[in-house]
Amino acid sequence: MSIKSILAIPFAHFISSGLKKRSNNPFFEQEKVFNSLISSAKNTAFGKDHNFNKIKNYEDFKKFVPVRDYEQILPYIERIISGEPNVLWKGKPIYLAKTSGTTSGTKYIPISSDSISNHLNSARNALLSYIAETGKTDFVNGKMIFLQGSPVLEKKGEIPCGRLSGIVAHHIPSYLQKNRMPGFETNCIEDWEKKVDAIVDETISENMTLISGIPPWVQMYFERLIKKSGKKTIAEIFPNFSLFVYGGVNYEPYRTSMEKTIGKNIDSIELFPASEGFFAFQDSQHEKGLLLVIDSGIFYEFIPAHEIFEKNPTRISLKDVKLNVNYAIIINNNAGLWGYNIGDTVKFVSKKPYRIIVSGRIKHFISAFGEHVIAEEVEQALKSTMGMELAQVVEFHVAPQVNPVEGELPFHEWFIEFGKEPENKENFGKILDEFLQKKNSYYKDLIEGKILQPLKITTVPKETFINYMKLLGKLGGQNKIPRLANDRKTAVELEKIFAK
Repeated sequence: MSIKSILAIPFAHFISSGLKKRSNNPFFEQEKVFNSLISSAKNTAFGKDHNFNKIKNYEDFKKFVPVRDYEQILPYIERIISGEPNVLWKGKPIYLAKTSGTTSGTKYIPISSDSISNHLNSARNALLSYIAETGKTDFVNGKMIFLQGSPVLEKKGEIPCGRLSGIVAHHIPSYLQKNRMPGFETNCIEDWEKKVDAIVDETISENMTLISGIPPWVQMYFERLIKKSGKKTIAEIFPNFSLFVYGGVNYEPYRTSMEKTIGKNIDSIELFPASEGFFAFQDSQHEKGLLLVIDSGIFYEFIPAHEIFEKNPTRISLKDVKLNVNYAIIINNNAGLWGYNIGDTVKFVSKKPYRIIVSGRIKHFISAFGEHVIAEEVEQALKSTMGMELAQVVEFHVAPQVNPVEGELPFHEWFIEFGKEPENKENFGKILDEFLQKKNSYYKDLIEGKILQPLKITTVPKETFINYMKLLGKLGGQNKIPRLANDRKTAVELEKIFAK
């Protein structure tokens, strides 16, 4: 055991002990964060506009600060970009995280000198929690790869700007720098396919022990490694690879295919980071859900997901949440986001401590007929079906078909790229539909009421989804393929690609 491994264990237990202590006092920690946020932002432009000097408690806060999305906070962001200080948070942001918006194009999310530690420490704490629970430290001695965006930063106004993963790359602690891959020059390659090929060349002969990234892009990296090496599995290339760290999408639809590609079972850690903050991480290999980060400059609010588009939705703090209810997550943070709807939905699976699962995106659902099918339901139905039918799915997208051929009922169309096709696709679709009906009673009622016919599967050729993301200019990095849509915009583009 190396010195690094030996030192990691007591440090991991120290950090883990502190996390458990604070997690056992969630309301105290959240109230402390709330009071600090209001006090610190009283003299900002936003604080003055929203009567922060009159806010004594959460009920006051709700009266003065409405829930908003990026378009509604954009005027303040534009003032920041123009050089004005003390707009959303004291001083000026140290970075603007650049991210893609669905309605507003590119979004610029402020990161302050106070909020940057949330991103860095939460990722660190996820790894230390793993070490404290399992005692496994071998991965710290090998090479670690983080498939991420370019660390090259541009200027927006006078503020450095780039993808969150690229920003964070500038703050990797020195004790990890020697182990970290790929190198800076490779990491700066903008073209994702060229970048993956360069990473393959750089890492294929290394002792890789930890690999981190969004599952579909890691799978792409794995496939190119196997092709170049002539080996059959990743385990043959990297025999000491023991820990996979991921976030951004639900891993379950990918798990079977990934594990086959890897060639052995390995531990994994799920993260819930975003440009707006690092919200939760998997702190246990045995307990379900991700530990909510309650003590790191973010005060959380929650709105029942079905109320999010109402004029006056129910708006609650952590102490009033219930288990297994689908909530839109609203944040207030020490970079100056206030009542901010990040667009994700979560469910609490534990209150002691508070653990969540990410159930989907507010705008990613199907309710063309009132069924309101969400990502969590389709992903769970697909996972159950793959387990029974021994199929492997590389990627998928679900869209409503509201204008079927004459004489047919409307249906949900599943575009699926199989890694391993089921022996009987018709039976696979039937079982998948039955599982989805069990998950969503509204969908079941529409099937039984002959409003909808059972789902139909359209099998798409290999790399269809990669080509789709390439067409959008969003191949790789932190970009994610939309699993569901309430229209056929994505479906139409997919049809164009595989019709060629």
